Amino acid sequence: MKDYTFLIDKAKEAKKFSYAPYSNFNVGAALLASSGKVYFGCNVENSSYGLTICAERVAFFKAISDGEREFEAIAIVSDGDDCMPCGACRQIMAEFCSPDFVVVLENKTFTLGELLPHAFEL
Repeated sequence: MKDYTFLIDKAKEAKKFSYAPYSNFNVGAALLASSGKVYFGCNVENSSYGLTICAERVAFFKAISDGEREFEAIAIVSDGDDCMPCGACRQIMAEFCSPDFVVVLENKTFTLGELLPHAFEL
């Protein structure tokens, strides 16, 4: 598998912008588009917890709003141990990525197919 160490470093930079005054759990993500461009995301909390958005989705939405539709990998870092993407983030990934899409954590690497073997599809 390709070395995505550089993406971990980018995700650590993105984590610095996290807005997490309620959980104090900062998360950063760096999404590599097939074009070679890297999109950054951080978690953004809200006092109405349901409006909080994860770092992964921020990165994807930024990329999609810039016209990207093909992606290679995402790196995710947090203040704690490896931070697995939540179900909502996994489903967003499944909308735009193949099961071979790479999800890189600081200590582990997965494919999207391993994390979400039965994604919702129409």
